[in-house]
Amino acid sequence: MTAERVHAYRPVKPSASRFVAVRGLSYHVRTWGEPSARKLFLLHGWMDVSASFQFMVDALAGDWHVLAPDWRGFGLSEAPQDGYWFLDYTADLDALVRALARGEKIALAGHSLGANVALLYAGARPGNVSHVVALDGFGVPDQPADQAPQKLAHWLDALAAPEGFAPYRDMAAVADRLQKNNRRLSRDKAAFIAEHWAERMADGSARLRADPKHKLPFPTTYRMADMYAVWRAIAAPMLWVAGADSHIPKWLAAGGDAATEVARRFAHMPGARLVTIPDAGHMLHHDQPEAVARELETFLSTPAG
Repeated sequence: MTAERVHAYRPVKPSASRFVAVRGLSYHVRTWGEPSARKLFLLHGWMDVSASFQFMVDALAGDWHVLAPDWRGFGLSEAPQDGYWFLDYTADLDALVRALARGEKIALAGHSLGANVALLYAGARPGNVSHVVALDGFGVPDQPADQAPQKLAHWLDALAAPEGFAPYRDMAAVADRLQKNNRRLSRDKAAFIAEHWAERMADGSARLRADPKHKLPFPTTYRMADMYAVWRAIAAPMLWVAGADSHIPKWLAAGGDAATEVARRFAHMPGARLVTIPDAGHMLHHDQPEAVARELETFLSTPAG
């Protein structure tokens, strides 16, 4: 069965697109709802796109003005000339908030990489955020300083021999890949995401809407002590939402106990709540969109920080 023979998921709440100038780049922002409604920013993860939130947005019961950017070099947003630095995403979000919600306190939710950006922004701009939600994004593995020479050399080697993304035979093959990545993803949803995750070429093949420079490794070590300090500066109510079957806690623990590692990180978020979504992996907003939307809206109804 191919993506072309299966009807793609039909959105309950169709989205609209707008483009915003952000730090020298044209940024695509997908929107749902009326501009007069309460704003909710949704931030996607690495190798994903804003349309990834469609299923969760369809499950929201309240009236929201949802704004979901494609990060730089993903989807329909422009790619930079040099590369990708983690803090650039945070700076891009800061510019987007100034452009789209200046003077307002925003509700902010992100998945994976987007969750980490949301937490950094909430700590750096505590007066701008009413609520912050992290969907299966709890930082990254801590890296000791003695890894710095190896990481720098690896980055230099990658710059000298950059890799690209292989094309796909057609959109059906893109949907196949999405289902291979997530066994819970139904074919209609895979076909829907494929149309946003990739673009059709003139010869019928498909190419990812992602800059190959995303494959470059980072040249510096990642120190969780810095992130902990930023987390502790967050003034807004915080919610962590974890997928019960996600691989992320084991990745963070690096061979240790996953539950202990999550608890260690959670201890740096005073007053935060942690909920776990059953029968969900890392892509919990695809696996259980109704349950995630319910937890999100319940949390957003709590008094703001």
